Amino acid sequence: MELIVYKTNGEEAGRNVSLDDAIFGIEPNDHAIYLDVKQILANNRQGTHKSKERGEIKGSTKKIKRQKGTGTARAGDIKNPIFRGGGRTFGPRPRNYHFKLNKKVKRLARKSALSYKAAENKITVLEDFTFDSPKTKNFVDLLKSFKLEGKKTMIMMPSNDSNVYLSARNIQEVLFLNSKSINTFDIMKAQQILIVESSLSDITEMFNNNKAE
Repeated sequence: MELIVYKTNGEEAGRNVSLDDAIFGIEPNDHAIYLDVKQILANNRQGTHKSKERGEIKGSTKKIKRQKGTGTARAGDIKNPIFRGGGRTFGPRPRNYHFKLNKKVKRLARKSALSYKAAENKITVLEDFTFDSPKTKNFVDLLKSFKLEGKKTMIMMPSNDSNVYLSARNIQEVLFLNSKSINTFDIMKAQQILIVESSLSDITEMFNNNKAE
């Protein structure tokens, strides 16, 4: 697959770049995408949720009424879960939501996500650029050049260019990522992906490396 390389002002740079079909042109595997996104979201959960059970509630343990003859159900202490202010029955407890996913599945999921975006023409290749100083306006002008204002946009760069990062970080819908740190969830969430030309070799190297996670 070949794409036109653009300048930051939206004009064509006068050359094309070839995307690796083994990464951007495979038959997407929806189940691999589902598993990888599920793991990413699960691993981001703190798992610190906790509610108090009847043994942790402050209150008297005295039997609040006699066992029989009241015409209502028997009841023990005031911490009974059926009473207001009582302990919670089967409430959440702290737990670890992390689970393991094979590296090959994660790699397949990322390739599938990139292939979906390539097939939907949601990938734009930019020539290498940087900003002289960190200004949000610089990046806003870049987005306007491609009519991406208000759209969820991911930009992939080969290195953490501080000026570009600082220019983009205050824009709510923009996600700045190192090309070697991409993940399936962010790819699928983005409405448009801007890939800086020199980062394509990093992406290819990452997927061709058997040790890539």
